[in-house]
Amino acid sequence: MSDANREPVLVDLALQGGGAHGAFTWGVLDRMIEVPWLKLDGISGTSAGAMNAVVMAQGMLEGKSVGTDRYSREGAKAALENFWRKVSEAARLSPFQRGPFEILTGKWTLEYSPAFIASDIASRLFSPYDFALQGTNPLRAVLEDCVDFKHLSESPIKLFVTATNVRTGRGRVFRNNDLSVDAVLASACLPTLFQAVEIDGDPYWDGGYAGNPTLTPLVRECDSTDTILVQINPIERAGVPRTAAEIQNRLNEVSFNAPLMKELRMAALLRRCADPASSGEGATWARLRIHRISSAMMTELSMSSKMLAEWSFLCMLRDEGRRAAETFLAEHGDDIGVRGTLDLDSLLEG
Repeated sequence: MSDANREPVLVDLALQGGGAHGAFTWGVLDRMIEVPWLKLDGISGTSAGAMNAVVMAQGMLEGKSVGTDRYSREGAKAALENFWRKVSEAARLSPFQRGPFEILTGKWTLEYSPAFIASDIASRLFSPYDFALQGTNPLRAVLEDCVDFKHLSESPIKLFVTATNVRTGRGRVFRNNDLSVDAVLASACLPTLFQAVEIDGDPYWDGGYAGNPTLTPLVRECDSTDTILVQINPIERAGVPRTAAEIQNRLNEVSFNAPLMKELRMAALLRRCADPASSGEGATWARLRIHRISSAMMTELSMSSKMLAEWSFLCMLRDEGRRAAETFLAEHGDDIGVRGTLDLDSLLEG
């Protein structure tokens, strides 16, 4: 059956965070937006995933025809490119830049950058609250320029952005009506770089510590039974990390994948014990079909490159995201709406 003749399939998106690596998700979205039979129901995003989510929703609203309920796919594509271009422009004066050797050899890393090394050491000795280190996030101006948060309540897509409450350690999910630039920045607030973002009297840190991304609201509050996970933090990595940089890199991946893996294991357990034909939340989880788009190329990138916002790097990640989405559609496009393609049962082994 051709794409043009296929009946629409309602899907949710779950978008991981990962700094500049979120440009990979940009590429995935850029390709998936082009699929006419995919209809978005909800998006859960954390950190860079949250930024991709609100920017795409904004673009869909801006380009929508007056008097129609349909959102604009072209508007979404243009909004995402505009956002990431502005991110790159804002980073031009950043001290985190590759050196001549890395540029010459084509290495996407900041591990040899004096500024990055100095910042890494300083983060172990000082906090964003010390002295004049105010920890102002340069992405605030970019988000304020790209997204009209007041209008996100009009979006036909349900948005869920996760941030971690510093005081309780629990995740808070912000929805369309209470989304703000502070909520998105809170979702991306690394505590060693930025002061906690205060919302309603509570301080918040990066949502990746509580849900990266959070799947529960997609299951509880959306009508779709297909969730497409866009994963940018590798789950598995061959070998044993031995250098300090390799150890920190692997710790970063494990810690930011842990909340997601717990939810996926919960889904696997509920599929085994709940009757999909019955009613109740257990049955809703049991009916869930999960798919994943990822790339082995992400294992070649270090944690330091999450701070690298060169336009050529972002475009490389975008192109890899489009390629990964194209591969997924070719291999599993016919499975969407029929069966899950992520092997959840393997998560219960061992």
